[in-house]
Amino acid sequence: MNFEQSELTQQAAQTARDFANQYIKPHVMEWDETQEFPLHIFKEMGKLGLMGVFVPEQYGGSGMGYFEYSAIIQEVAKVCGSIGLSLAAHNSLCTGHILNFGSEEQKKKYLPKLASLEHLGAWGLTEANTGSDAGNMKTTAVKDGDEWILNGTKNWITHGKTGDIAVVICRTGEPRAKDNATAFVVERGTPGFSGGKKENKLGMRASETAEMIFDNCRIPDANRLGEVGAGFKQSMKVLDGGRISIAALGLGIAKGAYEASVQYSKERYQFDQPIANFQGISFKIADMATEIAAAELLIDNACYLKMNGLPMTKEAAMAKYYASEVAVKVSTDAVQIFGGYGYTKDFPVEKFYRDSKLCTIGEGTSEIQKIVIAREALR
Repeated sequence: MNFEQSELTQQAAQTARDFANQYIKPHVMEWDETQEFPLHIFKEMGKLGLMGVFVPEQYGGSGMGYFEYSAIIQEVAKVCGSIGLSLAAHNSLCTGHILNFGSEEQKKKYLPKLASLEHLGAWGLTEANTGSDAGNMKTTAVKDGDEWILNGTKNWITHGKTGDIAVVICRTGEPRAKDNATAFVVERGTPGFSGGKKENKLGMRASETAEMIFDNCRIPDANRLGEVGAGFKQSMKVLDGGRISIAALGLGIAKGAYEASVQYSKERYQFDQPIANFQGISFKIADMATEIAAAELLIDNACYLKMNGLPMTKEAAMAKYYASEVAVKVSTDAVQIFGGYGYTKDFPVEKFYRDSKLCTIGEGTSEIQKIVIAREALR
């Protein structure tokens, strides 16, 4: 397999890199401190085609693939993990679910506005007491004539308050029963649908994470995505692609921390020489470079399989698991290389350190990834 970047991938990466350095970098710490969700930035990215990466041109998107998508997320995450996270959630979860499982009518209705960021997307699977145990979700959808009545609360939802369009997975059968969940599209402004508590997080603070509350929320059957009972299976397929997203996010954070460390180690002098000359520092740099290269190959392999329609559940889980753990390790070592300065907000590595941890939790914890990998390996 040849993972050399195509011209399209290089162009996509350059577009994201230029935008991130010009429009995101100057405000990173301001947004982090205030927990502002900079919606206007995503509107601008929508104009560049970065919010509808996978959406075919016929629906107003960019019609690109996973190699381009991974490169875009990495470039943004090298500057700000929060913006990279929201970019990933909008593209792969909400938009991706409708793209892969929506009817032609639903695609025409929702995808153009999602791709242009006229509408921001949210995706709701997780609940307060059912994270990995999604089969036991409490949010229900009950059929009433040609409508469904939704009740329950989704937690830890990216864009839970601000998202205009939400794909929500609700239980339509008995708890833990087979095929007991169904996916629906719910539009902001629908009576009974509201945003709840916004989380005050360790990292990724400029990416909105909030509750979505459904209180006798009525939606037409036309808003159902696919067959009744197919919601969980759909979600697992969506999360396969989402794991590539989080892997790329983690890799971008690791690259950002690594590049800052290399630069600092050359500029910081102790005992009349740059600290890069000391073996204790240079070995950390060597480990960082090796682990980043390994994570990148795992991600490229998952992208290749995905783009060629080949089974990739195990490979996506491997990429997500390894890259997210590398993000934590590399950013931890980056703080150590910076020493006392690394512990302050005057330098970028403390934010990489805080942001990195989410990658080992979101869209399936590292422990869940191990379960997936082991299950596939032992088939």
